[in-house]
Formats: sequence, structure tokens, C-alpha cells
Amino acid sequence: MAELLTAATIIALATALIGGLYLAHGVFSVDRHPVVVEPFLSGHAVTEHAVSRYHARWYAVTLVFLAFDMEMAFMYPWALVVADTGSKGVVEMFGFLGVLAVGVVYAWREGALRWA
Repeated sequence: MAELLTAATIIALATALIGGLYLAHGVFSVDRHPVVVEPFLSGHAVTEHAVSRYHARWYAVTLVFLAFDMEMAFMYPWALVVADTGSKGVVEMFGFLGVLAVGVVYAWREGALRWA
């Protein structure tokens, strides 16, 4: 019987806590109405859905950005251990940068970086 009383007390406390949080949110919320004009497009009204389709060239730009983002993610730890690895580590990093450079040249040649 004591276990049932303990379980009922815990359930009652959890329910009271959740109800209190909902009540506090309702009382202390700043604005209950959705924003009509978003900061997107400098305050102009949104004319398209958030998950609308993008032009295909943005995918190439995104991949180039991710490539350079990964470059930085690999170069920071490399900078910490380059003194320990010696010339082998330098050659490997320049090989990695060479592969990225080939990718950028290819994207540039294909016109993925043109904005017009």
C-alpha cells in the first residue's frame, strides 16, 4: 500500500509541476499572437513558403561551403600536431588542400559560383 501512495504522490507532483509550467507560460508570455512581419527580407511580408524549392545552383554553392567548412574542421587539429608529425603531415595537408582546390576550380568552371 505504501508503494501505491508513493507512486500516486509522484504522479500528483508531476502533474502539478506540468500544470504550473503551462500556467506560468500563459501568464508570463510576451506576445500570444504570431508575428505578422518577419525579419526575413528586411521586414517585407513573406511571399513564399519556408520550404519552397531553391534553384539548383545553390546546391553547388552549399557543397563548396561545406567543403571549406570541413577544411577548417580538419586544419585546426592539424595545426596542433603539425610540429610532431613533421613533413609527412605537411604533405598530407597540402594534398587535402589540393583536392579542395580541384573541386573549387571545377565548380568555378561549371559556373556554380556565378550569382547572375
